[in-house]
Amino acid sequence: MFSKYKPHNNSLYNKLVSLSRNIFFYKKLQLKDNFESRIILIFIHFSIILIIFKSKNREKFPQLIFDNIFQNIEYHLRELGHGDVSVNKKMKILTKIFYDILLKINTGKSEDFLVNKSIIKKYLDDQNKINDVFLEELSHYIEYFYNFCFELNTNSVLKGEINFKY
Repeated sequence: MFSKYKPHNNSLYNKLVSLSRNIFFYKKLQLKDNFESRIILIFIHFSIILIIFKSKNREKFPQLIFDNIFQNIEYHLRELGHGDVSVNKKMKILTKIFYDILLKINTGKSEDFLVNKSIIKKYLDDQNKINDVFLEELSHYIEYFYNFCFELNTNSVLKGEINFKY
C-alpha cells in the first residue's frame, strides 16, 4: 500500500523539472505556470530523452530511473494534498498521457526528428490559447533540445548532466 520514497537517483528528474521551469515557456510562449503545464513539459523532455536513448543504445533505459521519475511525480501529487484514491486516478491518467506523447511526438523517419504539433496542441491547448506561432516556436525548441541531447553521452544524460540553454 505504501511505497517508500527513495530520494537518491533524482538527478535526471531534477533536471527535467529544471527544464520545465525554463522562463522561455512562461514569458515568450505565455504558458500558464501550473502543475499540468509543467508535467506535460516534463513528459515532452523525458520522451525525447527516451527516443534518443533507444536510437543510440541497444540496452533498455534503466527501469530504476524510469520508476523514480514517476515515483517523484506521485510524491509531489501527495504533497499537493491529493489522497490515495485521487493520486492513483491521476497517475493512471498521467501515465496514459506520457505514453501518448512518447509514441506520437516524433513524426519523422528513423533518423529525422519532426515534432508532431497536434500532440502538443492536444495537451497544452486546454490551458493556453495555441496558435501557429506558438506551435512553431515550441516545435523549434523541442527539435533544438533533441539535437542537443543527441550529441550527449547517454550516461551523462542518465545522470542529469544536461546543460541545455535556450
